[in-house]
Amino acid sequence: MNGALWARWLAAALLTALPAGAEPFLEIWIEGSKLRTLSLPEQQEICLSWAHSVTGGKVADCFENRAGQLLLTRSYLHDFAAGLGEVEGRGRLTSAPEGGYWIESMDEPLQDNRLRLRIGTPQVGHRLQGRDIDIPLSELAPGARAILTLSAE
Repeated sequence: MNGALWARWLAAALLTALPAGAEPFLEIWIEGSKLRTLSLPEQQEICLSWAHSVTGGKVADCFENRAGQLLLTRSYLHDFAAGLGEVEGRGRLTSAPEGGYWIESMDEPLQDNRLRLRIGTPQVGHRLQGRDIDIPLSELAPGARAILTLSAE
């Protein structure tokens, strides 16, 4: 699966819904320049994955567009290493069949429908994946500042 090593930048705040009838899309901005625009229909999952900075194990954060809001829906943890773990009342912990754990049903809105992150080195391996999507961010722009934004036309 996929994930993201973003410092817990999520602010659980109300987000402005997209206009009715608008086709939602996810824009990927790197250092102020648009890299890609991806269709992100309602309830389609897209995940950011990377290697944990201490253990090197796999970590992932997964997102969905729900009613025009970009939500953190679930996270994958290879173990409870430094900085990883469950926060009581923030989703439901389940064992992953491939090992590790999923925190499901998090459903946390991202402030302003944006995810900001600093892309890691190729060793960190930040990667954005979803249905028919596989973007190796760390290969394309290691060390760069990135913003993922849910928008509508």
